[in-house]
Amino acid sequence: MRIAMLGTKGIPYPAGIENFAEEISARLVERGHTVTVYSRAATESPSSYRGVEVRTLGGVNTAGLDAFSHTAVATLDAMSRHYDVLHYHAVGPSLFCGLPHLSGMKTVAHVHALDWQRAKWGAAARGVLQAGEWAAAHLPDRTLAISHGICDYIAERYGRRAFYVPTGVNVNVPPEVRSIAGLGLQGDDYVLFLGRLVPEKGCHYLLEAFSQISTDARLVIAGGSSHSDGYAAEIQALAARDPRVILTGYVSGRLMEELLAHCLVYVLPSDLEGLPHSLLQAMSYERCCLVSNIPSCIEALGGAGYSFPAASVSMLREALTTLLEDRELRLARGHDARERVLDAYSWEKVVDSLEAHYSAVCGE
Repeated sequence: MRIAMLGTKGIPYPAGIENFAEEISARLVERGHTVTVYSRAATESPSSYRGVEVRTLGGVNTAGLDAFSHTAVATLDAMSRHYDVLHYHAVGPSLFCGLPHLSGMKTVAHVHALDWQRAKWGAAARGVLQAGEWAAAHLPDRTLAISHGICDYIAERYGRRAFYVPTGVNVNVPPEVRSIAGLGLQGDDYVLFLGRLVPEKGCHYLLEAFSQISTDARLVIAGGSSHSDGYAAEIQALAARDPRVILTGYVSGRLMEELLAHCLVYVLPSDLEGLPHSLLQAMSYERCCLVSNIPSCIEALGGAGYSFPAASVSMLREALTTLLEDRELRLARGHDARERVLDAYSWEKVVDSLEAHYSAVCGE
C-alpha cells in the first residue's frame, strides 16, 4: 500500500505525535509498504528517514495557523499523488480528512487527545479544534483513537465508533549515567517531571508538593514552553524558591533517556492527557510512576504504579513521600511497569492493527 501521514511537524522528532508517526512509518516500510510523512518547513526534516519519504511543504508559520495551513497544503498535494490511504493525526488536521474522497482516496483520522480542552488555546482556536474533532468522528472512512477513554468519549458525544489504536514504546537497555552528571546527578537521587510546560500538565502541583517534603532528593523539571511562555515563567519563579529543583529546559536524545532511566520516581500530575508517551517510556525503564487519577493516566498505568486525586497537592505530597521512603516498593512497581508496557504497548502490535484498518478501508 501507498500511505501518507498528515498532521505532524515532521520526522525525526523525539516526542509526541511525530514520534508516533516515525515509529509506525518505519515499521510499515519494513513490511513492504511505501510511506510518506508530510513535514512542516520549520522542522527542517531530511528528504528521507528510516526508509520513509519525508515531503516538506510550507504553511503560515504562526502558533494558530501553522498546523491548519500546512495540512491544507499537504492534503491538496497528497490528492495529486494517488495514495491508497491518507492517515490524519490529531483533531485539528482532521478538518481536511473528507476532502480526499473527491479524488477517490481513503482516509483515517487518529484522535490523539481532546486538543480543544488545552488551556493555551483562545476561543477561535478552540472552535476550530472542536470542528476538527467533529470532522474526525464523521468524515473519514475510519476513526482511530489513542486510548479507550477517547473511544468512549467519541461514542458518547457523537454516536460514532472509534477503533482503539494506542501508541507504542521502545523497551531499551537503560543507558549508563553520563549526561545527567552534568546536572549534578548520580542516578537514583531525583524525582522527574518530563513534559511541556503548559498548565494542563500540572507541574505547579508537583513543585508545591515537593516544597513541603523533607528529602535529600532533587526534583528535575525537564521541558520547555509550548506557546505558554507566561506559564513557563511561573514555573521558573516557583523553582527558584527551592535550591533542590533543577530546570533543564527542553531535553532529547541521550540526556532524556538517562533522565527517564535513572529517576527515583517519575511523576505526571496532569489535568489532561491523551495517552502520555513519556509515562510509557518511564515505565519501560522500570521506573516507579506516580500519576494523577485522570482516565488516560490510569489506563496507561494499568495498575502498575500509583495515583493521586488530580489537582490535590496534599495527596500528591503524601504519595510521593511514601514512595521516596520505600525503596522496595519502588522496585516492585518498576518491575510491574516494564511488564505492563511489554504486554500492552508493543510497536509491532500497533502496526499489526494499523495494517488491518488500512486493509479494511481499502476493501482488501
